[in-house]
Amino acid sequence: MLRSLDIRDVLIIDRLSLDLGPGLNVLTGETGAGKSILLDALGFVLGWRGRAELVRQGAAQGEVTAVFDLPPGHAAHAVLLEAGIEAEDELILRRINTADGRKTAWVNDRRVSGEVLRDLSDHLVELHGQHDDRGLLNPRGHRTLLDTFAGIDLGPLRTAWGAQRTARAALAEAEEVLYRAAAEEEFLRHAVAELDKLNPEPGEDAALDARRRLMQGAARIREDVAKGLTALSDQGAEGRMRDALRWLEGATDKAEGRLDAALAALNRALIELGEAQAGVEGALEALEFDPGELERAEERLFAIRALARKHGQLPDNLGTFADGLRTRLAAIDGGAAGIARLQKAMAEAEATFAVEAARITAARREAAGRLDAAMAAELAPLKMERAVFVTEFALGEPGPEGVDAVTFTVATNPGAPAGPLNRIASGGELSRFLLALKVCLTGDSPGQTLIFDEIDRGVGGATADAVGRRLRALAKGAQVLVVTHSPQVAAFGARHWRVEKRVVADQTLSTVTPLGDGDRVEEIARMLAGDTVTEAARAAARALLQG
Repeated sequence: MLRSLDIRDVLIIDRLSLDLGPGLNVLTGETGAGKSILLDALGFVLGWRGRAELVRQGAAQGEVTAVFDLPPGHAAHAVLLEAGIEAEDELILRRINTADGRKTAWVNDRRVSGEVLRDLSDHLVELHGQHDDRGLLNPRGHRTLLDTFAGIDLGPLRTAWGAQRTARAALAEAEEVLYRAAAEEEFLRHAVAELDKLNPEPGEDAALDARRRLMQGAARIREDVAKGLTALSDQGAEGRMRDALRWLEGATDKAEGRLDAALAALNRALIELGEAQAGVEGALEALEFDPGELERAEERLFAIRALARKHGQLPDNLGTFADGLRTRLAAIDGGAAGIARLQKAMAEAEATFAVEAARITAARREAAGRLDAAMAAELAPLKMERAVFVTEFALGEPGPEGVDAVTFTVATNPGAPAGPLNRIASGGELSRFLLALKVCLTGDSPGQTLIFDEIDRGVGGATADAVGRRLRALAKGAQVLVVTHSPQVAAFGARHWRVEKRVVADQTLSTVTPLGDGDRVEEIARMLAGDTVTEAARAAARALLQG
């Protein structure tokens, strides 16, 4: 509920504070007195797009503050949570417009964007009038209004829509994967066959390279090792040393011991020479290899490295790479079965959505019949008994809220074609249609302040009385603020303010005055009689106020 509105230096308002309450709040005054400025100011603090220049001439800035009561569970709490603002039972909106056009806004002393204000306003205020493009006249909201009137739970339908979207996405992804895989199937089969035939092992490249280098080195040194072995053998050093030993042993008896040390050293040398010869023989055996093995090792090593370069892989990763190719081939080979399963899942999800959508459509059509009948009952007292209100259905784009496009249409005269509210009805008719529709949809926006801007335009007498009674009925469950020129409507108000202009120091200003019982009689009498208020007008005003 809007508790107060404080306006500073906006258009022709210098200082104005308006304290509102529950029930029906009425604003009256002469044309041009500034009633619409109050709505402009409220729209400004709510972030609505309106006049570009709001600052009063000569002022540095204009400021509007609106205070709302925000009970627990109010829908605005979710907006505050999303904006990171702590929710309280009082909501204070403040917005400033400087003379150079800059706008700044706060919510509970927290600076916010105009978008946050607009999101809050959707749950705080409804404006109804001939320019009601945000509310009942907007066909994009008619389906939601009908659903609220019908009390429809869209949860199962939204769940079914989500499951259908998930199934479609999974199928599309699988088909795309299969398409891409099928496009390279020939390459995959050739590459897998090539890798399977070579079958490289992790670490094999390094092992082959080491073996190859060993065999290449052996080919270069084996000849020298063989020559060294020959030099150490009987044909070389060993033979000569044994000859020397034999000759020296034959002379030792006559050498009187002079050769003993030499013979001992020679025997030791022969032993060392034997060990050296055995070592060289072992090395020579180790250096023995099959030239064909070197050729085969080089061929395999080169094949592994060529395949690695071809696929942009490290040699040790070829096994893992081959596994990936096999997986892609398996997807192709089993793709048809997988696609069939996903198609079945999608068909089931679509069928579930279709059933839910049909259930919602049936519920909407039943509710539309009740709404049309309720509208017919409401239009008769508003002197529009010949008008026909019809909720029309068309096939819309499927979505989480079903497949229905819903539009509220009217035909103002029998036999006339039906059309959208804002195109068929005249100003006065439109106001009454909107009021009747709001009465029928009452309860669809709990916690909101309903504002009716001259919704009684073009009507009078009994019709205006019927408008007033319906506004009062609406105000029993909500706060209603009505700007009116109708004395019949004004008489139903629980609170009444008069808006008027005055000239102060050659400057035109607008003021708002709360009216007591006596002042209300005078104001309603003025609305009945014009400039000259007569006793008869006052008597008529009292009669209206007494109901």
